[in-house]
Amino acid sequence: MTDSGHSAEGDDLSLQEVTRRVQKLIAVAERTTHPDESDAFSRKAAELMARYRLSAEALRPRQPDEYVIHELVLGRGAYVRARFSLLSGVADAMGCLATFLTGPSGTTAQISGPLREVEAVEVLFNYLHQQMATQASKQRRATSAATQRFRRAFMFGFAERVSELLLDAHSIAASEQEDAQSLLPILLEQRERVHRFAAEQLGPIRAAAAPAPVVANGASAGRQAAADADIGRIRVASQYAIGQRS
Repeated sequence: MTDSGHSAEGDDLSLQEVTRRVQKLIAVAERTTHPDESDAFSRKAAELMARYRLSAEALRPRQPDEYVIHELVLGRGAYVRARFSLLSGVADAMGCLATFLTGPSGTTAQISGPLREVEAVEVLFNYLHQQMATQASKQRRATSAATQRFRRAFMFGFAERVSELLLDAHSIAASEQEDAQSLLPILLEQRERVHRFAAEQLGPIRAAAAPAPVVANGASAGRQAAADADIGRIRVASQYAIGQRS
């Protein structure tokens, strides 16, 4: 788990969200056959670009292997670090790096790595997080405080076990490659490249303080739930490590 020294305070929208919104406005402006509508959408796009200081370079299409950083809002509250633990485990299994920054408006995570892998991390994280949150919401204890502590521990346990399963699948898939011996140095180099890229873009990255201890039986219940979860598919060197190949 890592934290970065850059700031993301003050704006309701992340740079990534603004970029996507501007791209959609420009696309609509180019498609519409009504000049007034086209002008209105173009003006709105220009206003957002000026407000958030977006350049034309930031709007150009990205290549699948191009290195990017996507932001993901984790919110605030007792379960934020557990959410990040899940995201970090997924990102690590996919050869990416997850960092986070906490400010007045809450916690925002950054996912660094090749575009194809970063997008896969987002999809898999959202899929797993929905399962984790659904299972955690079913946990009840005698008091609301005890319930919150148990759910928090449950989510940490779930995230930990999912991370182990994904890394195991990653290792198995890599070992089954015909060129497994030559693949390992490539994977290690990609991991180092991701870390260098993140540090260059985000600034100094430091290890985050350890989260508060969790309730042991809650974590155990979460690990058990994760063992039965549908963890989807992860791709390793063009192979699917989990689930059926397409």
